Amino acid sequence: MDMKSMLADGVDGSLSSKRVVTFIAFLLCVTAFVSNLFWGLKMDPDMYKGMMYIVIGGLGVTASEKFAPK
Repeated sequence: MDMKSMLADGVDGSLSSKRVVTFIAFLLCVTAFVSNLFWGLKMDPDMYKGMMYIVIGGLGVTASEKFAPK
């Protein structure tokens, strides 16, 4: 599975902005977690929670599209 197909919507195969934003927020959360774990860099907990909620919301919307009528 390549990256473009993972970020494409299921209708016409174009990039989905919801999926792109969710993936970027996920990468930022992973970066913050790893930098805190290995290098001790601190991040504001409210900022981390906000990014985490964007990821959760984006994944929820993307998953619900599978069950929505076309």
